[in-house]
Amino acid sequence: MAGIGSRLRPHTLTIPKPLTVIAGKPIVQRLVEDIASVVNQTIDEVAFIIGPAAKGFPSNTKYELLKIAKELGAKGSVYVQEEALGTAHAIFCAKDSLSGPCVVAFADTLFKADFKLDAEADGAIWVKQVEDPSAFGVVKLKDGYITDFVEKPTNFVSDLAIIGIYYFKDGDKLSQEIKHLIDNDIRPSGEFQLTEVLETLKQDGAKFVPGKVDVWMDCGKKDPTIDTNKQVLGFEQAKGNNLVADSVVLENSEIIQPCYIGKNVVLKNTKIGPFVSLGENSVVENSEIRNSLIQTNVHISNATLDNAMIGNHAKYNGKYTSVSIGDYTELT
Repeated sequence: MAGIGSRLRPHTLTIPKPLTVIAGKPIVQRLVEDIASVVNQTIDEVAFIIGPAAKGFPSNTKYELLKIAKELGAKGSVYVQEEALGTAHAIFCAKDSLSGPCVVAFADTLFKADFKLDAEADGAIWVKQVEDPSAFGVVKLKDGYITDFVEKPTNFVSDLAIIGIYYFKDGDKLSQEIKHLIDNDIRPSGEFQLTEVLETLKQDGAKFVPGKVDVWMDCGKKDPTIDTNKQVLGFEQAKGNNLVADSVVLENSEIIQPCYIGKNVVLKNTKIGPFVSLGENSVVENSEIRNSLIQTNVHISNATLDNAMIGNHAKYNGKYTSVSIGDYTELT
């Protein structure tokens, strides 16, 4: 999670993208929970690789990440990639945590899957069948094993896109292969990339299997992030979870499920939902809001919002429906 999240600006100017809250939980926390359900094993440690403060990572980022690991019953470790030298280089920053079986994940994606990981496999790569594989890295299969990795194919070779989550049975071996790249300055694209490591491991005899997911949710830009919020709320409703806090105050107002409404929210003459996340300590007056992602301590009045994304401590009083405003913004 060392990237600056430029595609999700202005929301990532003050909060790292993976700490953006979706339906009451940070993206990275939901991701780790999803991974835990698939690997079906106790997670001993969660290692987070972030960028430096100079790239916009707030001073409390480490604290927030360690808290997430603790809530999952795991040790937390935070590493900093001081210079953006590629995905393999970022992973190598956490070399002290690469031991035994491990999962590597890029923290701007969520997924739903019903498969269970075969812990005896040398490795696994999470994939999703897509309509247009030319925009993704894809894998080719033979007899249930991955034979090739192809980046953004111009001609059709496979429709199984790599979603950015990987399992390695031997984290020490992964670390050694990355070290070999760095020591020998092997970076054809200018950066040290994980795809180079995967190819080397495969050539050394490692057998990778696909982990096919049913739903792949992107949190890279505003509209896909709002759609991810909608899907997550739907999943929570299907599980029978009520995400509306008991302390919510309703004054001539209505909540249409599914919604996440945080603690101490006040709704006056307002209709909320469906598919709205609204953070704690917020006040909404004389408004209608649907299909939107709104963070904490927000004050909204006289609004009709749809497909909106609003940051923490913002104030909004306006006629626009599909807005995207960051933390501490006032638009009246």
